[in-house]
Amino acid sequence: MVAVADGDTLVVLDGTTQVRVRLHGIDCPERGQAFGAAARRFASSLAFGKRVTVKSRGKDRYGRVLGEVVLPDGRRLDRELVAAGMAWHYARYSDDEALAKAERRARKARVGIWSEPDPVAPWSYRAASR
Repeated sequence: MVAVADGDTLVVLDGTTQVRVRLHGIDCPERGQAFGAAARRFASSLAFGKRVTVKSRGKDRYGRVLGEVVLPDGRRLDRELVAAGMAWHYARYSDDEALAKAERRARKARVGIWSEPDPVAPWSYRAASR
């Protein structure tokens, strides 16, 4: 993996080709939001410079690969981000029960974004910024 654009968008090398990958099923805070930079740092700490496996689930409307990123130790990056309170489970696009459960646990433990008094979902933040 060569770069983390933000918490839920990565750049990986497929041979010599750089491929933008958007993590499927989650949404991290935007750069201007609380925990936006922390989510990026967290994703970098787990994946930057490591050999990861991308399980593609197609492409999004911006041409990025939608996928699951599996870390060298077998953990999934999306689940790690949600469990640490660095991302929302994007239930509108995902029915992954493991992500839903990780979010419930993170909310209950009040970690990351859930330590904020009134966290604003990234999709609401983006809509308000338009």
